[in-house]
Amino acid sequence: MTTVSTTTTTTTYTLPAQVDEKYPAVFHHEFRLEQRTDPSYTTTTSATSTPATPHQSSQTPEIRPLSPKTTQSALLLHGVGEQYTLVTDHAIPAISKPEEILVKIQAIGLNPVDWKGPAYNFGLPTLPWINGRDLAGIVVQTNTHDKNSRIRVGDRVLVPSTDYRDIRKAAFQQYAVATHFNAARIPESVCLQESASLGVAFVASVLALGVSLGLDFSGAQRCPGPNLVETVLGLDVEGIPVDIREQCLAAVPREERLRGGEWIAIWGASTTTGYITLQLAKLAGLTVICVADIARHGSRLHHLGADVLVDRQDPERAVDIIRGVTGGKLRYAVDIVGSETATLLERTLDDSVRDDGSRAHLLGLTGLPKVRKSGIVYHTVPIKLFHLSDVVGESMVGWLEALLETGALQLPEIVRREGGLGNVNESLEILRLGSVSGKRIVVDLEE
Repeated sequence: MTTVSTTTTTTTYTLPAQVDEKYPAVFHHEFRLEQRTDPSYTTTTSATSTPATPHQSSQTPEIRPLSPKTTQSALLLHGVGEQYTLVTDHAIPAISKPEEILVKIQAIGLNPVDWKGPAYNFGLPTLPWINGRDLAGIVVQTNTHDKNSRIRVGDRVLVPSTDYRDIRKAAFQQYAVATHFNAARIPESVCLQESASLGVAFVASVLALGVSLGLDFSGAQRCPGPNLVETVLGLDVEGIPVDIREQCLAAVPREERLRGGEWIAIWGASTTTGYITLQLAKLAGLTVICVADIARHGSRLHHLGADVLVDRQDPERAVDIIRGVTGGKLRYAVDIVGSETATLLERTLDDSVRDDGSRAHLLGLTGLPKVRKSGIVYHTVPIKLFHLSDVVGESMVGWLEALLETGALQLPEIVRREGGLGNVNESLEILRLGSVSGKRIVVDLEE
């Protein structure tokens, strides 16, 4: 590590204890699971089993309706530049497809887009609208009779809500719809509130490395993951939306794919996405350069396995250091901050075209250089692939379950805020001001 300054566990829980009147199952009406006294009615998860393994119990809890309940509390955005308005009479979303589930939300992870969208008028299909991309809670309704389904009523799940055009799936409400292949079960050993901080950042990291840059996670030593490039190759090309098709297929040539042993630079490594990208890169055997505020975040990044730490305070010197450490031969870089830092990272790359035709690769999560070089392939993240492809989504959440169960992925540090939906506006202002650095704000909705 170079610093440059300028057990298997088994958890058994009784389902009725988790699905009681505090967390009613709601579809068009409110339901309660009939209390079961049979002590054998349990669900067991183990670190040695495949997390995506369906529940094996053949018993189905009986459901009986209580008094009708069709409304909930939610945060509505009525206009650009406005704060969210708390309402108590918004319709509870209904599941309508076999792959959908309904989740009673217990915690919301806040993302910059939650305040930037309303402030700058993007990601708002219509008004009024509900936002929110990261949620965790308990499954209260499914729309399948498959007793072997991976997701069952009573499961604690985290859900990255990447399908922002479907208001039913937004996080700023008491109940949200999700698809089972976008929900990851939370092990009993993992804090639900911490899990709410993880989802969208994990999806962005996995798609960035595993699809856009072509990194194969199946060789990860501690917790093998999916080979998403091969998964994407198995999809119907016509079924991939045109606006993300190029990003999904850009890393297909084998000589272009990121491989274990390669160097990669991450600018913005102290962000949640950077934090996760570093961990996944190390699991896959990459040598990682992290650019961040080293005085504040260096110890944490070092603990996660960063090979080289470069301070961001002097950007020009950071560029020189990266080029010096890599001998001017760096071929892969990820920027998480914006177009300005992406342009700096571009200067660290070797933009020569190799004999086999391969080029350097630069991925920007929030922006890319305006002028492009012919020897560099530029990438964004095909985020919608996660919720449009059940095969891709299932492979990702299945791996996330394994990472959490085995402890191979460390969760972000959180700042937990109480007060429910009524405290979201104040919490977003804290996020906007940047007073919480290197941590995620999570709003607790538990009663």
